[in-house]
Amino acid sequence: MKGLAKGLAVTLKTLTRRSTTQSYPEVLPELPPRSRGVIALFEENCTVCMLCARECPDWCIYIDSHKEVVPAREPGARDRTRNVLDRFAIDFALCMYCGICVEVCPFDALFWSPEFEYATGDIHELTHEKDRLREWMWTVPPPPALDERAEEPKELTQARKAVEKAEKAAAAARAAASDAEETP
Repeated sequence: MKGLAKGLAVTLKTLTRRSTTQSYPEVLPELPPRSRGVIALFEENCTVCMLCARECPDWCIYIDSHKEVVPAREPGARDRTRNVLDRFAIDFALCMYCGICVEVCPFDALFWSPEFEYATGDIHELTHEKDRLREWMWTVPPPPALDERAEEPKELTQARKAVEKAEKAAAAARAAASDAEETP
């Protein structure tokens, strides 16, 4: 009897509160920045190094490629070979969204897209090929801005000093040239 009274008290207390139900299909939720939804592929950056497929703990990335001969640019040079991506697919039915593939990619070919509406009634349709993965690239947000309070990278500082030095030298050269023109 005591438990019933406690249950009814909780029910009466929450009955007077306003409902917090979201109307999801009609009103899309506001996602936090850089949220993980689905993995997008920037195919032009993929060199078929296979690191993403090897490091994936679920083995849900499928890559097929072939080698293509690139003719030499200069006479006497050897022809080169390069890998050409034929198939890049991710089986999202197996994927656990750990992000190892995105982190391990040395050429920035994989990105997190905030898209999350790709549910389907057939589990076989959750294997997305490179065309579908490319479609999600336009939804990838730009990287966050650098912290304004952080130190400037030393490479940037050195480049800025070199530009300032070159500008001073050019200004000095212009001043010397204008002085030479003025004196006959």
